[in-house]
Amino acid sequence: MIKNLLFDLGGVIIDIERQRCVDAYTALGLKDADSYFGEYAQTGIFMAIEDGSMSVDEFHAAMRALLPEGVTDYQIDNAFQKFIVGIPVERLKALRELRRRGYGIYLLSNTNPIMWRGVIANEFGKEGLRREDYFDGMVTSFDARAAKPDARIFTYTADQLGIEPAETLFFDDSTANVEAARQLGFEAVHVAPGTEFTDYIPE
Repeated sequence: MIKNLLFDLGGVIIDIERQRCVDAYTALGLKDADSYFGEYAQTGIFMAIEDGSMSVDEFHAAMRALLPEGVTDYQIDNAFQKFIVGIPVERLKALRELRRRGYGIYLLSNTNPIMWRGVIANEFGKEGLRREDYFDGMVTSFDARAAKPDARIFTYTADQLGIEPAETLFFDDSTANVEAARQLGFEAVHVAPGTEFTDYIPE
């Protein structure tokens, strides 16, 4: 019996577009910007800030070494946050409705402190509420110090949130992440492009 719904963020709740981020960093002078960003995971220093192995200050210093002199931390952060397109209000309403129906509503996201404290927080404020008003618990990769599909982040999530994998339905737009969750006992569905997470809610 499914008691909990565990949501990925990017590509499931929040719309993302990697090319916007690539273009923004290219405009700042980052060479081969495209190589740093995958469809479902980042590489190099962008993964390091996402999995918690690099602090924001360390990320800024590493980025400045790759960019022309004079590029500011604000510009670095602004370009990074171009990855986020936004959250349609209908999805926020759907989360509130699912919580009203009695599900435990949780979040598990590969993300970084810059986006989490900036554009993501702002997007969840569209209804005048906060992230905490939509979820019973949240886990980020930078806090867990591991990123999906690493099994450690799923184990950490179950322990941290106090949820049983067999009672939890996980939603993700990455098939690799879905399979990793299933291997650890979660029910899991792939939210395919062009669909909404509401399409996969149990009747």
